[in-house]
Amino acid sequence: MNISDEIKESFKKGSMLTRLIYANLAVFIVIKFIYVLFFLFGKHTLIDEFATHWLAVPAQLSQLGVRPWTIITYQFLHFGFLHILFNILWLYWFGKVFLQYFNSKQLMATYILGGIAGAILYILFYNLFPVFQDVISVSYAMGASAAVMAIAIGIAFYVPDYTFNLLFIGPIKIKWIAFVFILTDVLTLADGNAGGHIAHLGGALFGYVFATSYRNGTDITKSFNRMLDALVTLFKRRPKMRVDYGGIPRDDKDYNFVKKQKNAQIDEILDKISKNGYESLSKVEKDILFKSSK
Repeated sequence: MNISDEIKESFKKGSMLTRLIYANLAVFIVIKFIYVLFFLFGKHTLIDEFATHWLAVPAQLSQLGVRPWTIITYQFLHFGFLHILFNILWLYWFGKVFLQYFNSKQLMATYILGGIAGAILYILFYNLFPVFQDVISVSYAMGASAAVMAIAIGIAFYVPDYTFNLLFIGPIKIKWIAFVFILTDVLTLADGNAGGHIAHLGGALFGYVFATSYRNGTDITKSFNRMLDALVTLFKRRPKMRVDYGGIPRDDKDYNFVKKQKNAQIDEILDKISKNGYESLSKVEKDILFKSSK
């Protein structure tokens, strides 16, 4: 098995967490590979513009209206190595804890819906507050941060006393890590990358709502997962239908083949009668002989 087959096998048999990590890495590698090719011809800025334009989510509503899919694709788009590295590490650490209490479908739904919540809050802020009006037309959000934040905050509110053993720090409860995340985004909102911090807070809000709703007996990801199941069923390759002609041969070749089989079967029954008598036949054999005589 070569590397490509091993990756495919790992993707198929791995958890939803593994698949999300692979999806983020795949998009990053493909874009970087194309970037290098364009770089060799002095056109590398084109790939940045293309990926940003078609995959990152814009803040301006008129742009979003013609590229609505970006509200999902932006969640898998990274340009910087450190950007994707930290997002994948946070996704892995908190995703592992998440899967101890929830299933893979809930992880996937929390990732996607948390990312959408982050995009919605980001777009809402940029269209409501005057401070963003001068940059709204050139503002885009990208990265898995909001989606990862939804998973992290969701599990933090569901099991607040879950403890991590951090290097150089020691044991610390997950609720304090979540508190630091949220506080950092709030306090640094005006220090640059406001769109990113707002999207993080949107993801965190979804994670909170998911956890508290689930504690109260409601899974807000259920409808989304039903929709995904319906889409998978719709596009899933159906097995080829086998046409039954009710025993009627479809052409001369089939007719001759069926006739030969029946004749051989009758010969065997008649041979059995000649050796052991009619009473030695089974009920099935008697029925075959009876139908053949007609």
